[in-house]
Amino acid sequence: MNKQLNQAFENLLQKRNSLLDLAKSLPEEKINHRVNPNQWSVLEILNHLYTAEKLSLQYIKKKSQGIDSLGNAGVKHALMMLVLKISQRLPIRYKAPTTVLQNTVDVLTLSDLIAQWDLLYLELKSILVNTPEKHVHKLVYKHVVAGRLSLVQAIIFFREHMIHHTPHIVKQVKS
Repeated sequence: MNKQLNQAFENLLQKRNSLLDLAKSLPEEKINHRVNPNQWSVLEILNHLYTAEKLSLQYIKKKSQGIDSLGNAGVKHALMMLVLKISQRLPIRYKAPTTVLQNTVDVLTLSDLIAQWDLLYLELKSILVNTPEKHVHKLVYKHVVAGRLSLVQAIIFFREHMIHHTPHIVKQVKS
């Protein structure tokens, strides 16, 4: 696997596992509890993260079919990635994209979600391992606001998305 892809994936996996460890330490009623009706529970937040990644992976697989015709990420994309990272670190709530909301399926238990997410990460890792070096920086991902990004940038965004939602999970845990 490309060194940048490997590092991005390892960082993503570490962040996801720390969030799941936090969730697993909670009693089930706390995982499903909403601090207020307008905020998601811990399980709903984790399900949102999983769904966003699942849909993103579907898009990446589709775009990868014609990967040779795609451009490479450049300075513009690096700047957009920086803006995206900053936006995910700010304590601002954003409305989830309609596509993610429409495709979010209720998960019954945390263990079900973990099992589905583990399968998704096996598929993601397979894609990353099999991505030729010349395709690592191809614009295979499209963020709803930042636009087209490379595979490396997509994986970095997945982690940033988790970082964005971590305070919400911690708030739920402390309530």
